Amino acid sequence: MSGFGELAQQYDGFIVDLWGVVHDGVTPYPGVLDCLARLRAAGKPVVFLSNAPRRPSGIAAMLANMGIVPELYHGIMSSGEAVHLMLRDRTDEAATLGRRLYHLGPPRDRDVFDTLPYEEAGDPAAADFILNTGPDDVLGPQDPELYRPVLEAGLKAGIPMVCANPDYEVVRGGQRIICAGLLAELYKAEGGRVIQRGKPDPAIYTPTLAMLGTARGRTLAVGDSLRTDIAGATAAGIDSCWVLSGIHALHPENASAEAAAHQLSPTAILPGLIW
Repeated sequence: MSGFGELAQQYDGFIVDLWGVVHDGVTPYPGVLDCLARLRAAGKPVVFLSNAPRRPSGIAAMLANMGIVPELYHGIMSSGEAVHLMLRDRTDEAATLGRRLYHLGPPRDRDVFDTLPYEEAGDPAAADFILNTGPDDVLGPQDPELYRPVLEAGLKAGIPMVCANPDYEVVRGGQRIICAGLLAELYKAEGGRVIQRGKPDPAIYTPTLAMLGTARGRTLAVGDSLRTDIAGATAAGIDSCWVLSGIHALHPENASAEAAAHQLSPTAILPGLIW
């Protein structure tokens, strides 16, 4: 397909990834604002589903700074919000966590836990678990080995890690940036226990669909990552559109073969979110 307009006629609502689809961490991709405006005018709701390790209010403020105003979308769901709710309600694996956490991440991600009754430890050895929101994509070091001392301290203490962003990396302004998911994989590879929320876990699509208000079979998920966006939608039984504007940056001619190599079959493949 050459554009999103043809797809828009076939579905009632859309679950759209942010980083790599809507923006590159700095600015919206060309044509995206026009596409969102056309969907809004057609009465087709859009909910952003992001693996960002922060809550929707912080994400909305960042989007507004890029010109992506609330009038262009119906709502936001994030892995950071899913972790916040898990920690707040002490559901699932969070029921057995202690109340002292070590935060591995930048200050702007503190909204995941700062209103909750947890005590922040200054060292993993003094914590009950690590809350991993990932390196700072602007100021943080991008070599995962530089975070090895924190990971080793957590492993030595035998504490679990809660990962609030399953992504391994994103592209920010043309530069690849490591994310919390990569540090979680390193932790897991050394025998650490990791609790994770977000795509590709199909569970996060349930509250997203409730927010969107459309039937699963009439909903299309749009993303740039095969491992998280397309695999997650597939696991949730939702049609998917793979856009090539983000992490993979493939030529369209090579995209089908790449998807097949991952044993995935997106409903459509587009260069970007362009009408």
